[in-house]
Amino acid sequence: MGKHDGSKKRGGHEHVPGESTPEPIAETYHAEAETTQESKPRKMDTETYERELLKLQIELVKLQEWVKQRGLRVVVVFEGRDAAGKGGVIKRVTEALNPRICRVVALPAPTEREESQWYFQRYAAQLPAAGEIVLFDRSWYNRAVVERVMGWATMEQVEEFYRDCPEFERMLKRSGIVLIKYWFSISDEEQDRRFQERIDNPLKCWKFSETDLQGRDLWEEFSKAKDEMFKYTDTKESPWWVVEGDVKKRARLNCIHHLLSQIEYDDILQKPFKLPPRKEPCGCYVRPPIDSQTYVPEVY
Repeated sequence: MGKHDGSKKRGGHEHVPGESTPEPIAETYHAEAETTQESKPRKMDTETYERELLKLQIELVKLQEWVKQRGLRVVVVFEGRDAAGKGGVIKRVTEALNPRICRVVALPAPTEREESQWYFQRYAAQLPAAGEIVLFDRSWYNRAVVERVMGWATMEQVEEFYRDCPEFERMLKRSGIVLIKYWFSISDEEQDRRFQERIDNPLKCWKFSETDLQGRDLWEEFSKAKDEMFKYTDTKESPWWVVEGDVKKRARLNCIHHLLSQIEYDDILQKPFKLPPRKEPCGCYVRPPIDSQTYVPEVY
């Protein structure tokens, strides 16, 4: 069936440390939603959302089977503001997929040994083999934004990242890996609303951390770091795709729809068929008594 319908690919640009900073290109250099939106986007009703999500998840299953059969290696990077919706999209992508084919990588803080390694080394260890899809819930881009703003990386390390990252991603592409990068944008008002919801909800309170609280006071610093990171890493070979995240349901559908548009695939799913009759038992098996096994109590 070819590519899923999606937006046209935009060209990227690259800046090398030490050179003069290029002027932003309107097509590729996207300001975040918090500084560009004049009016709040419309909400989406649940019925429409669930109907469209089901359609997209069926397409994701088709894509999964195509990746498996053709031995493709797919990497999808999810970056952006805290509470911008990355995790929600990742959850909806993986819901119907085989975890042996599509896996999520969300690395913890590096160990002392990992800090002594080449920066990209622990991420390279997570790259897919043939027939696999890897979703990075935050990635090597921690160095250019979170680590820089929070003071966990020196400017020398950040500048080295700017030099190395475009070449690292070219290496991935030359090796045959399909690399897709998403940046999730969110307004400060919506981020505050989601933070408060997490704090108040006993099922979500673990999602809010001291780092989130500190980052909230560094809003402009994060914006500046993201803008500079885009100048170096929004390249023609590996462009950033910005997802407007203020409306969760729309962001999820738009991102998944676009992801499907980035890989050519055909429908090779097994067609439905009727199960044949079971073979007649030989009668040589005797089931042990129920009271010889320990069962979970039927509380419900």
